[in-house]
Amino acid sequence: MGARKKLAAQARKEAKKDLTFAKLRNVPTSPRKMRLVTDMIHGMEVFRALGVLKFSNKEASFRVEKLLRSAIANWEQKNERKAEAGLLYVSSVFTDAASTLYRMRPAPRGRGFRIRKRSNHVTLFVSAKENNANQVN
Repeated sequence: MGARKKLAAQARKEAKKDLTFAKLRNVPTSPRKMRLVTDMIHGMEVFRALGVLKFSNKEASFRVEKLLRSAIANWEQKNERKAEAGLLYVSSVFTDAASTLYRMRPAPRGRGFRIRKRSNHVTLFVSAKENNANQVN
């Protein structure tokens, strides 16, 4: 690895130390359906987001709820204190497409239709709210 690449990699690694996140990989749900759920909680306070996910009718909400609980636990582990109401919020959520399984379905006249079984990766970032009292205008 060259010197510039090594410095850039170290800078990225240092910036990532401040972030708290959880990843969910190879979820057998289409990314479009997962984005419907993740867009609901983007920017919300974490305990309010847990309530929204708990009572959502979407199948993907169960998996995102578990992922959010994992991100909260990661934050608590990193900061060595418990998460309180109003302190943490979902700063960003990424839903990316993962591998697609292709299957064939018999069709009329000897043809075959392709079935695409999609999957996705979800990355959820949690951040603590900054105190506005410390900022001077």
